[in-house]
Amino acid sequence: MKRIIAIIIGASLASSVAFAGNPDRRGEAGAYELVMNGWAGSSGFWSMNSANISGLESERVNIAGLAFVPKTEVAASYTLWLQGAGVGIAHAGVAQNIKNGNVIGLTIQALSLGEIEKTTTANPEGGIGTYKPSFINIGISYSRKFSNSISGGFTARLINEGIGSLNAFGICVDGGLQYVTGPKDNIHFGVSLRNVGTPMKFGGDALTTSVSIISSSTYQLSESSKTNTFELPTQLNIGGAYDFWFGRKIETKPKVYKQDFRLTALADFTSNAFGYDYYGVGAEFGWKEILMLRAAMRFENGMFNPAKRLDVYTGPAAGFTVNIPFNKDGGPRLAIDYSFRATSPFQGTHSFGLRFNL
Repeated sequence: MKRIIAIIIGASLASSVAFAGNPDRRGEAGAYELVMNGWAGSSGFWSMNSANISGLESERVNIAGLAFVPKTEVAASYTLWLQGAGVGIAHAGVAQNIKNGNVIGLTIQALSLGEIEKTTTANPEGGIGTYKPSFINIGISYSRKFSNSISGGFTARLINEGIGSLNAFGICVDGGLQYVTGPKDNIHFGVSLRNVGTPMKFGGDALTTSVSIISSSTYQLSESSKTNTFELPTQLNIGGAYDFWFGRKIETKPKVYKQDFRLTALADFTSNAFGYDYYGVGAEFGWKEILMLRAAMRFENGMFNPAKRLDVYTGPAAGFTVNIPFNKDGGPRLAIDYSFRATSPFQGTHSFGLRFNL
């Protein structure tokens, strides 16, 4: 067991060096929808709960947490991204525990960017119609509990971006590990590597133009423009969390340690291959795992200096979950999630979600 822990820590440290944040490359990657978390539960932590996240939402943070789906989970979420900008994010998915801690999942993310006016060199003012960009990615996930303490998993994701008659396709992979220890299973560690995949490139009819050649006769030639490839926004997440339990002990099925009240403190570090690194802290208070209140603060280089700050987000995030059981023995539950992330300008990012666990 100690050897496994040493391997996890060593891999985390080595990866943090290899993927250290590089602000000089900021803006050089594409497909940034891959790092836009629209799930309403985990986004209340700024996605900094890589050590203790569980369930379907783990596909955007640390896929190892998918192994904690007890039977079946169905979830959907919608986000008003930078409210006032007219951007929406929809998430939906289903996960199934097939046998002995083996869980598979299917998720989809779609961005809504509204209608955009078409313009050309001949019609710079528009008036010739509109188009709707299409940004969709689909993830197929597998996660497994290797022991009572260690879980791991991976996600293969298909990416499609369409802008008018231009399209780009790509494939990426996420991987993650979680380790749980302590007398009450209250010490958590997690590491995940996300969005490692193929470069993408736009192509399509919009890059083709017709040229008239006049000689003894007139004929048309088609000329295609070339586009550069772009990389995916690779991320490394390393986190830890600690649960403080107090109050009356609750008997659960399956056997999971619980008391009436829980206070979880967490910290997380995110290394971005194409931008500043993030780091931050958060906390969640839970009452009988029915009501959860959470808040977090995320930091990055130059965040408090208006002359250097390059991110619209200002740091604070918060949210809550109401997890309604259908019977006293646990069993099926319906969860309602909400989160808010502060921004300047715009009116913040708001996420709303529903989860159903059998």
